[in-house]
Amino acid sequence: MTRDARLLFLARAVRMFGYGALGVILVLYLAAAGLDAGSIGALLTLTLVGDTLISLFLTTHADRFGRRRTLIVGALLLAGAGVVFAWNTTFIVLLIAATLGVLSPSGSEVGPFLPIEQASLTEVTPARRRTNIYAWYNLTGSVATATGALVGGVVVGLLRGAGWNELDAYRAILVGYAVVGLALIPIVRSVSAEVEVPPVDTSIARRLGLHRSRGIVGRLAALFALDAFGGGLIIQSLLAYWFHSRFGLPEPVLGAIFFGANILAAVSALAAARIAARIGLINTMVFTHLPSNVLLMLVPLMPTVELAIIVLLARFSISQMDVPTRQSYTMAVVDPDERSAAAGVTGIARTTGAALSPLIAAPLFAIPALASVPFFLAGGLKIVYDLSLWRAFRNRQPPPPESG
Repeated sequence: MTRDARLLFLARAVRMFGYGALGVILVLYLAAAGLDAGSIGALLTLTLVGDTLISLFLTTHADRFGRRRTLIVGALLLAGAGVVFAWNTTFIVLLIAATLGVLSPSGSEVGPFLPIEQASLTEVTPARRRTNIYAWYNLTGSVATATGALVGGVVVGLLRGAGWNELDAYRAILVGYAVVGLALIPIVRSVSAEVEVPPVDTSIARRLGLHRSRGIVGRLAALFALDAFGGGLIIQSLLAYWFHSRFGLPEPVLGAIFFGANILAAVSALAAARIAARIGLINTMVFTHLPSNVLLMLVPLMPTVELAIIVLLARFSISQMDVPTRQSYTMAVVDPDERSAAAGVTGIARTTGAALSPLIAAPLFAIPALASVPFFLAGGLKIVYDLSLWRAFRNRQPPPPESG
């Protein structure tokens, strides 16, 4: 990899470490602060809504404003959200910070970072290696998320053991999250101008930064939104809450579970490139995703915590093979000067799809008799997405890598 690619990988690793740590404790922190299930669901939803609107603006203007400048703006919004959440538990203040800042309740990507880094990597990576690079890029993120989840859980356990109260222990993680945002700035500033694109041709009529590829990006975005809506019903912070409520698992154990889950997700993403080389990008996206969704629906049916963890880990071991293939497919079927916008629009569609889910899922998880429902809804909706994607795009192959 080039120096710029390594720096982009480093930025993702630092950011995802913070997301992983936050995903373990966020819902627990809000509950400890006295918020009820309805308020927590509304806050998580508006967090994602705010991320969606800000990211839509930033990513569709990134190629004109500058990709590196846009990433720095995102880093500042991330740091600001961490500071406000750490020092204030008033609902309206949290609501404003969650809407305007960049906060990850799921332990997964939010904000403008992924689309811009994804497009930037295409400028410093040979087209024939794109899927493989994206696989390693996602592996880096998954390992960092896993490490963040493990460290976050362990740190909370150590602080509680040292006599800290529950709320202050969670606040320490939020302070660390803010530090992560600040740490991103010097990394991004070190990236060269090679990741930028030539001046955009203003004579071409554009909408949201797109021209020729509006149709295919629109169809992909709609399907990705459905997939994300299903996934948003079982985000990491809610899964942690479910294991904590149903089985009484402490924070260090929760951190260890999601460390293992994200490591397995990393391995699955890496395997995707080899599978895609044999059966194609769309087939890899669909046929690895279907069984993972069946496993997801089996998690709440397990009679013991050990079996529930095993099934969840089995699900994560194949659940992320569609991610690098999805990213590679999107970059391959659009023009170079549409890549930031295409990644942004499809990424925003996913964030939008996930934004409403916690509003539905959080109250269900709070009622023991209904806590299994989000698993079944999520798995079912994601299966519908898989079948719809295969039907719509199985015959539309991207151009050969050498020409992409």
